[in-house]
Amino acid sequence: NPDVLHTKPEELGGKTLGEALLAPTKIYVKPVLKVLEEVDVKGISHITGGGFYENIPRCIPDGLCAKIDKSSLRTPPIFSMLQRMGSIPEHDMFNTYNMGVGMTMIVAKDDTDKALAALKENGQDAYVIGEVVSGEEKVALC
Repeated sequence: NPDVLHTKPEELGGKTLGEALLAPTKIYVKPVLKVLEEVDVKGISHITGGGFYENIPRCIPDGLCAKIDKSSLRTPPIFSMLQRMGSIPEHDMFNTYNMGVGMTMIVAKDDTDKALAALKENGQDAYVIGEVVSGEEKVALC
């Protein structure tokens, strides 16, 4: 439907689909470097093509699983719109897109507050999305 390119759906905050898709990506270098100075970071994943299922496992040793709490994610409306319009299964959404999570950092539970504070002090809206637990499945979305 060509009209979808020109309409400004309420769920996209008054932007056209093209404007929402062309929003610039965040650059994480400075905030991540700040966290690395202050906290013992166990793993970092840039959630790009390959989404959660391909990127997060690269920094997790065998026998561990990233248990992601889907309800904690602050997923921008563009993703639900794409999923609905394309009839895309949830697994494919998380395997293809970042769902609004551009970077993940794994730190010890005791370092969580310190890492979040460093990220927030450096302009990032950081939050906890899950935990690393024992398990053979590398990523579990709950």
